[in-house]
Amino acid sequence: MFFFRMIFRSFSRQFKRRLLIAVTVCLSATVSVAMLGVVFDVGDKLNAELSTYGSNITVQPKADAVVNDLYNTGGDANSNASGTSESDPTTFLKESDAPKIKTIFWAFNITNFAPKLNIHADVNCASESVDSSSCKASGVPIVGTWFAKTLHMDSGESTVAGMNGMRSWWKLDGSWPKDDSAQGLIGTTLASKLGVTKGDTVTLYKTTADGSRNKQRITITGIYDSGDSDNNAMYIPSSTAQVLANLPDSIDKIEVKALTTPDNDLARKASKNPNALTQDEWETWYCTAYPSSIAYQIEEVIPGSVAKQVRQVAALQGDVLQKTQAVMVLMTVLSLVAAAIAVANLMAASIGERGSELALLKAIGATDGAVSRLMLAETAVISLVGAIVGALLGSGVAQIVGHVVFGSGITMRPMVFVLVFVLLTLTVLIASFSSIRSILGLKPAEVLHGR
Repeated sequence: MFFFRMIFRSFSRQFKRRLLIAVTVCLSATVSVAMLGVVFDVGDKLNAELSTYGSNITVQPKADAVVNDLYNTGGDANSNASGTSESDPTTFLKESDAPKIKTIFWAFNITNFAPKLNIHADVNCASESVDSSSCKASGVPIVGTWFAKTLHMDSGESTVAGMNGMRSWWKLDGSWPKDDSAQGLIGTTLASKLGVTKGDTVTLYKTTADGSRNKQRITITGIYDSGDSDNNAMYIPSSTAQVLANLPDSIDKIEVKALTTPDNDLARKASKNPNALTQDEWETWYCTAYPSSIAYQIEEVIPGSVAKQVRQVAALQGDVLQKTQAVMVLMTVLSLVAAAIAVANLMAASIGERGSELALLKAIGATDGAVSRLMLAETAVISLVGAIVGALLGSGVAQIVGHVVFGSGITMRPMVFVLVFVLLTLTVLIASFSSIRSILGLKPAEVLHGR
């Protein structure tokens, strides 16, 4: 009861200094909770943000991957931004196998995917509004793909996949084509060259492998601007491209957009040779959403395929993530250091002003331990109030940061609050140490006599 009475009396004195300690701890808790909350969630947010700029995993036939690795082309030799090459592909995957991507262990991390058949065709205009004599082009890159195809999975679930969600940065004048139709999109460069606009109709001519000459009329529903050489291409439904090229159920590439965990040493080791992993390493790698583990699982379900992560995206993600986390951790550390210095100074000033009170307690029989516990208990109560208020404010600040930077809220994990309270407890204890030492040095007789 003695300590509780002393704590109650202490709160009626030196209100200003106690308030400053509470405010200091509150500000430190606010910054720490906000920054650490973002740190623990920034990986998913950053990944989702970067994934809006296209696929981070590509799937291609194994034969093509071997050639790319042999000649160190990385799949980009003689190709434009759309992934088309100067010549038509000679090895293929089955389009009917593409939906199997949504059956892997990390199926829910696959946010979108789109199969592609890259071919070349001659284009003639078939519109009365366009001079067909000048509207001709040979060897035009044609990309057969999905736009917004609804897939009904064996599990009973449905999903929508296609380029509509893969090319969010495109500037589109018009509307997206319908799948399994005679509609298409044309790039701005090609549209300018041919002199066509949305609503016009063009005719595609393709000489197939057996020597036949196929043609297909395509109605242009929109003109897109990708900002790169992809503007030279035309996108049409994959089924239409397969009929034109006489390549049923054939694709030569699948673009996959997946939410992944940034690579670490284990992921890099696995990407070189998964068979070199120990059993424990294998289980950890396989059950973590690394790009390499997702790619490996895609290869398991699509026969004859090789799945690779887009290194530029993965490297950018890891680099930006590390720097972002480092800045936020540094801000947390600085806020804790500032709080420690402020609390130490405020406690020292408080003890200096209350020297007579503390000396009197020691004079009437209170031990050094009792007086020290009294000051620690008082500081702990004040700090606890400040920490709770700061934790609430920090959660709000984290949500503001999430909506401003990433356009969505931050998921506050319980471990963030536990970690912050532990760090603040250590900070207050360290800050109080020097002040407690000064209490031990108080001599009642000297203090009470004004010496």
